[in-house]
Amino acid sequence: MQIKEQLLSLKPYQPGKPIEEVKKEFNLTKVVKLASNENPYGCSKKAKQAILDELDQLAIYPDGYSALLRTQVAKHVGVNEDELLFGNGSDEVVQIICRALLSPQKNTVMATPTFPQYKHNAVIEGAEIREVPLVDGDHNLDEMLTKIDENTTVLWVCTPNNPTGTYVKKQELLDFLSKVPKHVLVVVDEAYYEYVVAEDYPQTVPLLKDYPNLMILRTFSKAYGLAALRVGYGIANADLIRKIEPAREPFNTSRVAQAAAIAALEDPAFVSECSDKNKQGLQQFYQFCEDLKLEFYSSEGNFILIDFKRDSDEVFNALLKKGYIVRSGNALGFPTHLRITVGTEEQNAEIIEILKEFVLE
Repeated sequence: MQIKEQLLSLKPYQPGKPIEEVKKEFNLTKVVKLASNENPYGCSKKAKQAILDELDQLAIYPDGYSALLRTQVAKHVGVNEDELLFGNGSDEVVQIICRALLSPQKNTVMATPTFPQYKHNAVIEGAEIREVPLVDGDHNLDEMLTKIDENTTVLWVCTPNNPTGTYVKKQELLDFLSKVPKHVLVVVDEAYYEYVVAEDYPQTVPLLKDYPNLMILRTFSKAYGLAALRVGYGIANADLIRKIEPAREPFNTSRVAQAAAIAALEDPAFVSECSDKNKQGLQQFYQFCEDLKLEFYSSEGNFILIDFKRDSDEVFNALLKKGYIVRSGNALGFPTHLRITVGTEEQNAEIIEILKEFVLE
């Protein structure tokens, strides 16, 4: 069998260690996972009830057009229903974009390090990848502009950026969009949008009317706490959505997921409360870093990237033995850092105490 040559250079996505595996390996009774930027408070009670109510319908295919969810998201975001594209998580929307716009004759521009699925899917499509290093954790938008040519079809801006948590300010994004050629699709990935508190973070949806080459990604996996159900979506010009929609698999979001997402939108108080608690949790980590003089990136997401000035796997394994799963920076392009998901106040306090002991030993 002749496998695509570009696939041979790729590795499947490596998730964090499962909780049960860590318990067994280190003989632990309690393990806390702070590795995948999941919501430590779960999901809305309304979403849970919607899931239960849908269980009698499991033998029936879902609505392939996500009509009811489409109506609610359109109303929530403030766009027309035909300006939405739904995916099995925003990861699949990334895949759809790459499938529709990239080929061996095309190239795509992105920051590095950033969310790895942009590059992963571009490699599968055989496109040329043009990466621009972050500067102090931020996108170097001016340098990204210089990488664009007539064969560039997609440019990615992850804001807040994963894994740094940094964001592109409003005026910076406006200046950037005004300079990007119209033949280039600018994908602004806002997976952590609901956690953002920065006053100069841009409201991107109103920009769609001026920039038909703009697409915004959002998800129900983070602040809404529905990561297991996989619902993400893209927001863009209706003509663009219509053209790339054929690259979407049929029935790609389950009926249970659609029902839960609709219910989650009906409980904005839950999301707001999670965002407030996340802000407080970040302050716990900021204080820890300042007390121990550790460098870190201020984050607009539900995670923080901290520099421990040593091999990140060493710190990662020390935490693992204590029952805390985090993300080693070796897998993220930051070999001396850890990315830690913000947990509950108690979880944050516990892991901070363990980290203090490790740093001060």
